[in-house]
Amino acid sequence: MTDMTPAHAPEHARPGHFRRWPLLLIAAPAAVAVWSGWVGLGALAGFGVIHPLPGIVPAFELNTAITLPVGVEAYGAYALGVWLAPFAIPSRARVFARRSAIGALLLGMLGQVSYHLLAAAHAVRAPWLVVVAVSCMPVVTLGFGVALTHLLHTGKTEMAPVVDHAPAPAVDPADGPSVASERGPSMDPVTDPAMVPETDPAQGHEMAPAMVQETVHATGRPAPARRPNKDPEAEKARAEYRKSVRAGAPLTDRALAAKFPGRSRNWAKARIREATDGPRLAEAK
Repeated sequence: MTDMTPAHAPEHARPGHFRRWPLLLIAAPAAVAVWSGWVGLGALAGFGVIHPLPGIVPAFELNTAITLPVGVEAYGAYALGVWLAPFAIPSRARVFARRSAIGALLLGMLGQVSYHLLAAAHAVRAPWLVVVAVSCMPVVTLGFGVALTHLLHTGKTEMAPVVDHAPAPAVDPADGPSVASERGPSMDPVTDPAMVPETDPAQGHEMAPAMVQETVHATGRPAPARRPNKDPEAEKARAEYRKSVRAGAPLTDRALAAKFPGRSRNWAKARIREATDGPRLAEAK
């Protein structure tokens, strides 16, 4: 059976490549019905034409009934987008967005039902309970929008649950003993012998794997530690990079690879990471 994970699926079948134009066909009739319902309910509840700039622009008129569909439905879409966002969102904001989005959708349905019941009964004005509820909606919507925006800028972020199916990076045979080959097949920080602390001969300190577990994969597992390469050329490359750093002009991976014929940029990148991880771990100790 063919594995149709996002990494192996056809380009047109991957998330983010679905056509969005059908959403216009779905949203257009819904927008017309929702707009007319809220405007009609607002008119029955006392919303109507006003002159917001008397003495300045007396001829300017505004029907306040449009504030209901614009405010309530726009907030519902905003909260729904925050709730379902695939990127990092503060946990409190995501919970608040989920609850308020569901509440906004339910409120929208209740408003449509109220208007059509009143219209079917040929009512010329809404009951006072409906008037009170409808009058509070703009203020409540504003408060919810401000609260959600504030929560988006505070608190601990969390990622939406996604599964990473990305294939393992290819290893260049010319790179010599790579970091991946030294780690071995095990990724367990307890059982993997590559995770055992080791002394870097150039630095004279222990390479503690616990210090590099801050980066977490999408699967929730800690990033494996990197062991220093024992290749003599690798040690020389690390020394060259540290020397360039002390001189104030750090070598790029391309420049470092050029100093060692036959070595690739990936090999040079690994040596740069090893050279920079050592001083950082020493300071942490």
